[in-house]
Amino acid sequence: MSGSQQKALQVGFLTFFLSISISILFQITQATTVYWVSALVLSAVILLGILFDIIGTATTAASEKPFHAMASDRVFGAKKAIELVRNADQVASFCNDVIGDICGTVSGSLGAALVIDFVLNNNIAQLRDVFSITIVGLISAVTVGGKAAGKSFAINKSHEIVLKVAFFLEKFEQIVNRKKNNGKNKKQRLKTNHK
Repeated sequence: MSGSQQKALQVGFLTFFLSISISILFQITQATTVYWVSALVLSAVILLGILFDIIGTATTAASEKPFHAMASDRVFGAKKAIELVRNADQVASFCNDVIGDICGTVSGSLGAALVIDFVLNNNIAQLRDVFSITIVGLISAVTVGGKAAGKSFAINKSHEIVLKVAFFLEKFEQIVNRKKNNGKNKKQRLKTNHK
């Protein structure tokens, strides 16, 4: 199996599991909470797709040069920002294609589930088609309109967005590494105590 085929397979598996996870979360909220909470989950999925589209676009629009100056001034996140810009094609592919497509697909199925739920709970089966067309239209309008507005924002503020994302990623890595080190230290202490 070639490298590109392996990558495509990995992306396929990632898409499959992320889609299932979001769908399960929605099913749980739909089964155990009020209608507006399920609508909030749908809104969150749409916004997530728009946000990741902004990140992917900003990464491809940004240049390395300002981040090199920041890195020499020891600005937190600057080195990670350089890493993101150097791998802009992979970041954009993940953000725009993988996450963006997942959110687009899942939001459509969540919208359909919401319509069915609303129609059944309110005994208005005759209006199912009207509600379905309206919800699909609204989801499409918000998604496409949000991404269009987000793209111009991402291009104009590319360096600020990339630096914020890099800052968040670096903080996250620090927390994960700290937890790993604490776990290792605990294991070492336990071993020395047993000796």
